[in-house]
Amino acid sequence: DLVEGMLNNSDRPPVRSRDGKRVLHDGKPLVHFNEVDECAGLDGIMTRRVHEALGQPVESTLHDVRWGALHEGEFVWVFLISGAAPPAHFTGGWKGAHGFRQPAMYFPKGGSTLHGISRPGEIIWSRVFVKGDRLHMDIGRGKAIELPEEETRARLEGTTPQWPIMHAVIYGVSRDQFMARHQANHVQVAYADSPGKADACLFAKASFARSLGMTVTLCGELSDPSNPS
Repeated sequence: DLVEGMLNNSDRPPVRSRDGKRVLHDGKPLVHFNEVDECAGLDGIMTRRVHEALGQPVESTLHDVRWGALHEGEFVWVFLISGAAPPAHFTGGWKGAHGFRQPAMYFPKGGSTLHGISRPGEIIWSRVFVKGDRLHMDIGRGKAIELPEEETRARLEGTTPQWPIMHAVIYGVSRDQFMARHQANHVQVAYADSPGKADACLFAKASFARSLGMTVTLCGELSDPSNPS
């Protein structure tokens, strides 16, 4: 999982071709996903192309949708995954990244995690899934927020503390609506530099998906309901 997260990051050691003569995707993520989630892999490739074209952060990752709880009136999800989360998503970048031994229950032979706490910022979330022999994409907006250290620790201890975490708020979709609609335990997330640029990334990716024949559903709201400005 350490390798997966590194591959998904722009700032990483080089990956060379089998003959050692070429550097692959130099300075860009070599899009990776874990748990054999091919829909997440497709989403990651689309995200990199759209965000690169729009000059936005190109790193993305899948997360497990674990659980959530209210914090100061907002429902904040615990997004957490064993691997694939890039250091570009973490507070402090590489300096905020840590490698811990994987929990023996999941990984008896060990290996390193790539743990970090996702930085605050505007996000685009999405999920590609198969329904009725067709590809679909649900896509929406949200934000990653900073929580107090004790709240972050409690959420980590309530899941898997060795793994990377995002404190996520989804705009305009309640807990029950999300659980009733979402078609997987995984969700794909990527950052943008501002609300407007995040909206532009959302619409561009939705249009891209439609052009590929996917059925696209825009979920929730574009703007943050708690911040009308």
